[in-house]
Amino acid sequence: MSPGLDLGEPATVDASLSDLARGVIGSEILRIAAEIRALKAKGAEICNLTVGDFDPTQFPAPAALLDGMRAALAAGQTNYPPSDGVVALREAVARYYAKHLGLDYPVESVLITGGARPLLYGSYKTVLDPGDAAIYPVPSWNNNHYAYLCGARAIEIPVGAETNFFPTPDHLRPHLPYARLILINSPLNPTGTAIDAAVLQQICEMIVGENRRRERAGGKAIWLCYDQVYWQLVFGGAKHVTPPEVCAEVAPYTIILDAASKSFAATGLRVGWAVMPPAARQRMADILGHVGAWAPRPEQVAMAALLDNEAAVTTYLAEMRPRVQQRLDRLAGGFAAMQKEGYPVEVIAPQGAIYLSVRFAIPGQTNDATRKLLLDRAGFAVVPFQAFGLREDSGWFRISVGAVSLAEIDAALPRVRAALPRR
Repeated sequence: MSPGLDLGEPATVDASLSDLARGVIGSEILRIAAEIRALKAKGAEICNLTVGDFDPTQFPAPAALLDGMRAALAAGQTNYPPSDGVVALREAVARYYAKHLGLDYPVESVLITGGARPLLYGSYKTVLDPGDAAIYPVPSWNNNHYAYLCGARAIEIPVGAETNFFPTPDHLRPHLPYARLILINSPLNPTGTAIDAAVLQQICEMIVGENRRRERAGGKAIWLCYDQVYWQLVFGGAKHVTPPEVCAEVAPYTIILDAASKSFAATGLRVGWAVMPPAARQRMADILGHVGAWAPRPEQVAMAALLDNEAAVTTYLAEMRPRVQQRLDRLAGGFAAMQKEGYPVEVIAPQGAIYLSVRFAIPGQTNDATRKLLLDRAGFAVVPFQAFGLREDSGWFRISVGAVSLAEIDAALPRVRAALPRR
């Protein structure tokens, strides 16, 4: 048997790497998810509500999308796509937004990538120079990591249930004089809440006003990065709104991010898109082209056909949305009942995405201790808001429902009740 290569002492190898590599922090969510997978592999009964993904047995991707991919492969669509996206998909995105969101973007504004992650990273790299200020609320998804990777000056705004977990104009106003990029995600990962139209309008109007001042002074503009990957999953009285819808003048400074991953339960197919001013799109396409961030050609061809297939999209979402809401409502109802019975639980009614915000206010417990208590005593796996940049031990957790059945939820709720102390 070969003795194998001598690959050096880990500490010695690590010391020779870049400061960036040595300082980066891996995904806290994936770390928790790996722990859950290991426990389940040993036979543990766990209701896994950790990863923002879909179990295909619970939420399959649209049949028209899968059939389109197979047809594209059979037709030999296996070569490089254009680095900024297949033209047919860019055109389909423009048509889809015009029809469903009332946003009239030209095809020159549309950029296609391998999911939405490269677009969020690309927004940082396209707008910011090292040391420029990125303003974002916490909790929010991965902004702390992208700010670090891009050398941005991270200005974190802790937000809570009192503002529906979104920043208000008062939160942002002190930072406007030096802000370069403001990042908002609605519906929000991790909270499942949706921004109010009036709040978004005020924020956009503030950005427009500040940019007019900077234009007169010869300064660089503030940009707004608006992540709406969950926009087709809104519930109850919530309504999705976009920045140009509430304030048309903000469009020249706005990048809107989207993807197939959530609305079409296609997380593994890696097709994302963004719309923005054409000049910004070209610069971002140049940056991301150097790292091969494009989506595979068969997926792009199939997604273009799906977006233009109104009947298939309507039928799919009409079946998929209620099934997501069922799971969110079942959990929200269970926690609301526990709260009435005197358990230390608080829950926010579902508004959007595949997430539910739940607070376990157990006296003297850290979030990590509560997470372990729920996992060990109830087989109930959740993610604390600390995994999304919030430093405070507030008791808030994200619950993700894309990979669980109603039966699993119904079996888990009594276990959670038994594990919690009464007030």
